Amino acid sequence: MSEFEKKHLELELRNFTARNFVRPSECRNLDQIRFYIRELCMKIEEYKKRFNYVPVTAYSLLSQYNSRQNSLLYRDFMSEY
Repeated sequence: MSEFEKKHLELELRNFTARNFVRPSECRNLDQIRFYIRELCMKIEEYKKRFNYVPVTAYSLLSQYNSRQNSLLYRDFMSEY
């Protein structure tokens, strides 16, 4: 895969996430975050199968959503116990 094709995939992913996702810092609901994580995982799998390449930004965004999910889970845990 050429550098041009990689840049094109990265741009495509950024446009997709900008249109369909809310930033991790703006998420207030665990179900919402879980939905975004699931959608992003499916997009990563699609890129692996179709192009045998996944942009680093996809993993970075997934990490941000997981971090946000963990912080919300911790907050809920602390409020319960």
